[in-house]
Amino acid sequence: MNKRVAIIGAGPAGLMAAEVLSQQNYDVHVYEQKPSAARKFLMAGKTGLNISHAEPVDVFVQRYDRVEWLSPWVKQWDANWIQAWMKSLGIESYIGTSGRVFPIEMKAAPLLRAWLKRLMEDGVKLHYRHQVLDLKDATLSIQNLVSNQISQEKFDAIVLACGAVSWSKLGSDGAWQKWLNTSEIETFQASNAGVEIAWSKFMQPVFGEPLKRVEAWVNNGDKSSGDIVISHYGLESGLVYKQGRALREQVKRGESMALTLDLLPDQSIEQLAKKLQPSKKQSLSNIWRKAGLDTAKANLVRELVAKNIWTEAYALAKQVKNLVIPLNGFRPIEEAISCAGGVKQEALTEHLQLKSNPALFLCGEMLDWDAPTGGYLLTACFATGRAAGEGVHQYLSQ
Repeated sequence: MNKRVAIIGAGPAGLMAAEVLSQQNYDVHVYEQKPSAARKFLMAGKTGLNISHAEPVDVFVQRYDRVEWLSPWVKQWDANWIQAWMKSLGIESYIGTSGRVFPIEMKAAPLLRAWLKRLMEDGVKLHYRHQVLDLKDATLSIQNLVSNQISQEKFDAIVLACGAVSWSKLGSDGAWQKWLNTSEIETFQASNAGVEIAWSKFMQPVFGEPLKRVEAWVNNGDKSSGDIVISHYGLESGLVYKQGRALREQVKRGESMALTLDLLPDQSIEQLAKKLQPSKKQSLSNIWRKAGLDTAKANLVRELVAKNIWTEAYALAKQVKNLVIPLNGFRPIEEAISCAGGVKQEALTEHLQLKSNPALFLCGEMLDWDAPTGGYLLTACFATGRAAGEGVHQYLSQ
């Protein structure tokens, strides 16, 4: 009789683990509490599925906060591997001008349909609307959410691919944390999330407007370039996400959370100061506009820079080039694209096997790693899913 393996969670990491194990003659069961698979994956693909990034892999791995831990897996199952894997499912891909990898159709649904079809043809059994209530050693207490029947199922190995704690309505509710010791889990924090600022009413006219072509950094850290959107609660964009790790470190050190912007990075302080010289023939607003401060940037300057400096050209130029924005924190973790924190590296073996329960393997976003958006999150989910699947095979082959 074939050995039985349970995978809890039908997201990208769990499905990759299932794919690996389906090739090794195991009886593979995937349990998903939602009515369908990979709902967060589908949501991410609504605006164009950025599945990986084609930059050199040695640069790619530096995007992760746990470089040494993730490198072997991400290098083995990198963007080139992902593109070839997609092609094996009949999904062609392309590399955008930014280096990001997309399926030609841009959507997640065709890829997911093809993937699930192949998994089922390879014997993987998908159990939707099945919620795992408890886990003891290698036994699961599972509730069928349609019939409400509860059963006890014993397996030879179990893979947890339950996600983190953001977007719980899509399935990643963090309920799995009660199955582990609290010492094995680093507290989750919002990642790839907007930041909050207590705006005055004078910022309301520019809510939803972009701060175009700015640079952002934290303390004296690395700078990132791009656009930032002013929202009713603060700031939001991939540029903000890139500074998220530095902002969290800032708070850990006991410092006040703050982001610094250069609103006009293409100009030096001296060049800008010349353009900001007061003139009796022009209004202040017109001078600022001609200097490059559009409405959104001008409103931000008025919000944060003392009024007595507005007509001091050099002092104002220094502020525009080094505008410190005090932050009140991140948006709620429920809204975050991903999470930092999770199951600690030291709680696991090199094969993603839980040291306190050898029958249990973990993968995906529930692990303690973090990365910006741009294909890095999905790539690591795929890679750790495959690594966990191979870990299970090694364990069961002993």
